[in-house]
Amino acid sequence: MKILVITGSPRKNGNSDTLADNFIKGATEKGHSVIKFESAFKKVHPCIACDKCTSDGQCVFKDDFEFVKENIVDADVVVFATPMYYFGVSSQIKAVIDRFYAINTQIHKPKKAVLILTYADTASKEAQPIISHYEAILNYLGWTDAGKIIASGVWGKSDINQTPYPNTAYTLGKNI
Repeated sequence: MKILVITGSPRKNGNSDTLADNFIKGATEKGHSVIKFESAFKKVHPCIACDKCTSDGQCVFKDDFEFVKENIVDADVVVFATPMYYFGVSSQIKAVIDRFYAINTQIHKPKKAVLILTYADTASKEAQPIISHYEAILNYLGWTDAGKIIASGVWGKSDINQTPYPNTAYTLGKNI
């Protein structure tokens, strides 16, 4: 299986990045082909709604989204790993998701998806807007949820290592 993992954290080895890496470890050990795109360290211009892509299928911006485009079309699974930033996904991963608009017809086909979310708060209701957004994307694209890891109560860079979530991510990757 081909898996594209899109991360949104600007913290190298932070909480959501740690979970993404554990997922990748499990999936790789199972024999899957995994590619990681760290959106916070790439240049992805936000969509400007110019609609050029609807006329010729090409976005006006030639940036690192080209890598996503090359790898998402044939991916069987797409993983979104993001910290919660002000009750939403990070702006870095949001820019990538918004650019899906340019490739809607190419990715609007059956795939599986995974959401990996980390946040400092411990109230589960705070994660609901991101979960709803993720589910709306899946519904629109015709994708199926293959699992969610919602890791609350992790603020500091390595807080995640004191929880069972890294093992949960590894197991999900292994069982995908």
